[in-house]
Amino acid sequence: MLDTLFSSIIVSGTITPSSFFLATLVSLALGLAISFCFHLTKQSSQSFAITLALLPVIVEVIIMMVNGNIGAGVAVAGAFSLVRFRSAQGTGQEITMIFLAMAVGLMAGMGYLLIAAVFTAIVLVSYLLLQKTGFGSGNAKERTLKVTVPETLDFEGIFDDIFAKYTAGAELTDVRTSGMGSMYRLSYRIVMRDGLSVKRMIDEMRTRNGNLEIACSREIHTRTEEL
Repeated sequence: MLDTLFSSIIVSGTITPSSFFLATLVSLALGLAISFCFHLTKQSSQSFAITLALLPVIVEVIIMMVNGNIGAGVAVAGAFSLVRFRSAQGTGQEITMIFLAMAVGLMAGMGYLLIAAVFTAIVLVSYLLLQKTGFGSGNAKERTLKVTVPETLDFEGIFDDIFAKYTAGAELTDVRTSGMGSMYRLSYRIVMRDGLSVKRMIDEMRTRNGNLEIACSREIHTRTEEL
């Protein structure tokens, strides 16, 4: 029974109108499901959402047209290697979703519609569970703190007492010059203590850095997400 359900709808390499339209509809439905699930967890652009929705059906049609032709298959592989799916560099999750959409289109183009549907369901459920549980997100109290100080200020250890008061740990990760060498930009990784105010900490630091720019964010910039 399972062998029959998981078999291809394309028999003897012959594409019939019914198999073509069924594979196309399933590819489009799975592409919409992938796009919708990704949009639930990430505020993606309309362009990327449409790309995820239509990519499986495009790949499916290409695979159907190749249909065992080795020369055409090599040409298609070469064409895919030249395509840039996004003008901007994508994050790891965006690239993963692109590969998922292509894999679904490949399976549908070969006629394995049930396998494509089951595979899509497994990956999307796993993706949503990992997002829900915060897998790999690290310490929620961790911050990146960037402080600008004048070049005349000896910055080494100048904020230690403030960090001891407001944080459970602080580490200087980067020092850069800015403003033609007239200032330093210090980057710290800090872990805030429970119930303590970030604003009060910044206010105390402003009295020592000459009221220059201070930025505190949740994202840890030293670990980039882009591939």
